[in-house]
Amino acid sequence: MAVASAGDRVASRLSGLVAPAEAPLLPNYRTRPDLQIPAPRVTTLEPGVSDGLIFVAPYNAPHNAQAGAVIVDNTGEPVWEQPLPGLVTTDFRVQTYRGEPALTWWQGVITLGHGVGHYVIADASYKPLATVNAGNRQAGDLHEFLITSRGTALLTTYAITERDLRAVRGSAHGTIQDAMFQEIDIPSGRVLLEWHSLDHIPIEESYWPLSADWDYVHLNSIGVDTDGNLLVSSRNTHTIYKLDRRSGAIMWRLGGKHSDFAIDPAAVFAWQHDARRQPDGTITLFDNGQRVSRAVSLAVDESARRVTLKRAYTRSSPTFATSQGNVQVLPSGNVLVGWGAQPYISEFSPDGELIFDAQLGTYYVSYRAYRVPWSGLGAGAPALATERTPRGTTAYVSWNGDTRVSHWVAMTGTSPSTLSAIGAVPRAGFETALRLSPAVTALALHGIDDAGRTIASTGLVSLDRTPL
Repeated sequence: MAVASAGDRVASRLSGLVAPAEAPLLPNYRTRPDLQIPAPRVTTLEPGVSDGLIFVAPYNAPHNAQAGAVIVDNTGEPVWEQPLPGLVTTDFRVQTYRGEPALTWWQGVITLGHGVGHYVIADASYKPLATVNAGNRQAGDLHEFLITSRGTALLTTYAITERDLRAVRGSAHGTIQDAMFQEIDIPSGRVLLEWHSLDHIPIEESYWPLSADWDYVHLNSIGVDTDGNLLVSSRNTHTIYKLDRRSGAIMWRLGGKHSDFAIDPAAVFAWQHDARRQPDGTITLFDNGQRVSRAVSLAVDESARRVTLKRAYTRSSPTFATSQGNVQVLPSGNVLVGWGAQPYISEFSPDGELIFDAQLGTYYVSYRAYRVPWSGLGAGAPALATERTPRGTTAYVSWNGDTRVSHWVAMTGTSPSTLSAIGAVPRAGFETALRLSPAVTALALHGIDDAGRTIASTGLVSLDRTPL
């Protein structure tokens, strides 16, 4: 997509190790003044960056600033924004649903470090296809919503319960968060599997300080392993657990106090997120670490029970994310990293060179970030706004979410049935400007794709305020 600066549109928690740049200016879309989420500011863009758009869900900004789902291109130009007042959006990405690409995200509120909300599946025109809730009277948590090849959904949830915590110098009647996950049949909402950490993970494995409603495990990812069993990341035990999908039993532990693997010092991780098995057998994860965070690829020898570091990916400026984060291995072999509690999105070449770096607006964070090919048809109808002066009119057009329009054709006439073309301009980012002569008194705009097809139209608007 071509990109225009704001001027072009008119004319045609932090660690202290990194100094945040100034927040980008709020958007000033004449067609969509309701969209006010700042786009990421791209600071590094080198040859070799992968195809696809970037999906983030900024939140945490102060002063009631907008938050929600955002799609941008490699220059940070927005493609789609969906503000959700009063709610947080996380884990915004593309998955496969009923054999087609679909958008998925969690939305809700955050309490005690986890989410209370539900999950949305939407089509290429951003219309919801399904709303998924946790079962058994639980609330859907923000940390994972994975659509499996079976057409089911794996999701996290939590319950607070009373527990004897004397083994960790706590109360005999302490309160603890039972970290859970479920596998849900999406059409019916039926719970196919429910797993409880308190049934399988002893409280002594936790590194998290004891407190009321103690979050001793903190599950933050569920992945399907190559054999169909599950890999689960527990931040607060510094452990990746492999679980038998049928029984829920722990098959092995990687990391933590009782690791079944010998881990080379360079491969040791802590407070990690987003553990995923890759096709080559490695396991990738976001190592939040103790002072500097990194994305890592681990070579896991399950026969010898040994783990070594295959590759680590770090920003040139040491970056410490105290929470959140993810790692995505792209089809090109590049690696995209979302830095979680730090407001950055980075892409690395296979040898670890930083080739893309962007920063969200100051104070914004995004739980995860993804790069995915996406073809979207704008939500609703294109938006048209005009500014008329004695010297002529400037028209502005946008179509939130569209990736297909390549040109906007200006049409005029006395009625919708008498329209004729008077010119065309290439699309210029989210909002495109067209200058019109004073003789034009009525305007409609048609969106044209690369094949020359009309795929969208605005209504006919009077520029001299007379009825049409």
